[in-house]
Amino acid sequence: MRGKILFLTGLGVGYVLGTKAGREKYDQITKAASRFWNDPRVQTRVDQVEDFVKEKAPEVAEFVSGNAKNVASKVGGKKNGAKSASSTTATTGSTGSGSTTTRSTGSGTTASSTS
Repeated sequence: MRGKILFLTGLGVGYVLGTKAGREKYDQITKAASRFWNDPRVQTRVDQVEDFVKEKAPEVAEFVSGNAKNVASKVGGKKNGAKSASSTTATTGSTGSGSTTTRSTGSGTTASSTS
């Protein structure tokens, strides 16, 4: 239903902006739109939507705020690129004739050794 209303609204706006029929047609369209908007059934729905939005606004604001903080902390963490000094990663792999060990020291340096 919402899609149909948006489509018809877009169609009306496009017609008004693109018409060469002149002021007469424009006045007809604006009167029809005004009658539609002021219809008691439409206003009942508008009131229902307003009440729903007022009821849900704090939840939406909290959700958006929390996610914005999470994104900001992730972006900020990637921007700094610094790892904690206590983190150490060790990887051991076999290359056929020997093994290679790679170790991250946490200070941005990497040590490799092959045996």
